[in-house]
Amino acid sequence: MQLTDLTVRNFRNITSLDIELPEAGVVIIGANGQGKTNLLEAIYYLVLFRSFRGAKDRELVQFGAPGFFVGGSANTRVTAGYEVAGGRKKVTVDREPVRRLGAAVGRIVAVPFSPEDRGIVAGGPAGRRRYIDVLLSLSEPRYLVALSAMRVALKQRNAALRMGHGDTAQAFDTPFAEAAAIVLSTRMTWVERRTGRFRAICEALGEPEPAQLRYRRHGTKAEEEATDLRMLLASTIDRDLRRGTTTVGPHRDDLQLSLGDHSLQTYGSAGQQRTAAIALRLIEAETLAEATGQLPIGLYDDVFVELDDARQANLLTLIRDTLPGQAIVAAPRDSEVPPELFERPRWTMRGGKLET
Repeated sequence: MQLTDLTVRNFRNITSLDIELPEAGVVIIGANGQGKTNLLEAIYYLVLFRSFRGAKDRELVQFGAPGFFVGGSANTRVTAGYEVAGGRKKVTVDREPVRRLGAAVGRIVAVPFSPEDRGIVAGGPAGRRRYIDVLLSLSEPRYLVALSAMRVALKQRNAALRMGHGDTAQAFDTPFAEAAAIVLSTRMTWVERRTGRFRAICEALGEPEPAQLRYRRHGTKAEEEATDLRMLLASTIDRDLRRGTTTVGPHRDDLQLSLGDHSLQTYGSAGQQRTAAIALRLIEAETLAEATGQLPIGLYDDVFVELDDARQANLLTLIRDTLPGQAIVAAPRDSEVPPELFERPRWTMRGGKLET
C-alpha cells in the first residue's frame, strides 16, 4: 500500500500541510517538539480515526482552531474531520460520507513503531488488549462488529450492576456472551498462530532466551476455557453486584509475554521489553498483510534510537523482509537514522512545517 498524498489542517502544531509522498517513503528529520510525531499521528488517524497515542479528538485540534482535517489517498481517498463545536466527526471514503466508522476502518493500513510501544509490554493488561483489539479490528471484519456489540452490552450490564439491579444486569448476559465468544475465539486463534513467530522474531533481534506469547483468561482456570460464558456470568452475579462491575469476560483478559520462565512485564529489562514490542509490531504488519493482500505503510518514530548496532542491523533485515513497502521514518538527527534508509528523500520538520 502506498500513501500518495496527504493533507493536514490544524492538527496539533501542523497548521496547513499539502504533500505528495514518494513511493518508497521519506525520512523526516527534526528536533523534538517540531511536529514529526504529529505528522505520523495524522497519517495513522486515517487508519483507525483516533490517535495512536490515545489522545481524545479535541486534544488533537490546534489551539484556537475550530477543528482539524486530515485526508490522504492510497488506492482510495479517505478524509476525516472533527469540529470542536458539538464534538462532531465526519469521515468520507471516495468523497462519500460514512455513517458508521467501522465501514471505513482499515481502508488505509499502516503500522506505527515508536519508543512508547514498550508500554504495551511493560504496562498493564489494558494496553495489550488495545493492541490486539486494534490489530484484529483491522484484519478480521467480524471482530470489530463483535467487539462493538460486546462493549455495548458490557456497558449496559455494568450500569445495572452499579445500581444493584441484578435481574436487569442478567438480561444482558446473552448478548454480551454471544459477542464475547467471537472476540475470545478470534483472539485465542490469533495468539496460537503467532506464538512461534513471536519467538522467532525475538531471536532474530538478538534475544537469546526463548520468548513466549500466550493468551491468559482472567478469573478462569485453564480447564474452564471452554465453559459457556453465560454459565460463568450466572455463577459470578453476586460478586459482580458487590463490585459493581462484570468480573469475567474478554474485557479482563491479557496477553502474557515472557522470556524463558519470566514475565517480561515484571522482570524484563528495558531492552528486552523494547525487543518484544518491536516483535509485536512486526507480527501486526504480517497479520495485516495476510488479511488485506497489501503491505502496510510503516510509520517509524525514533525506532532505532534505543537499539545497539547489532539489533539495529537485525531490525533492518526484518523490516526489509516484513515491511519492504513505503516507510515514513522520523528522527531528531541524521545520525539516528541507519544509512540504508537514506536511500529515501530526506525532509526537515520545523515548527509544524515540512521542508521538502
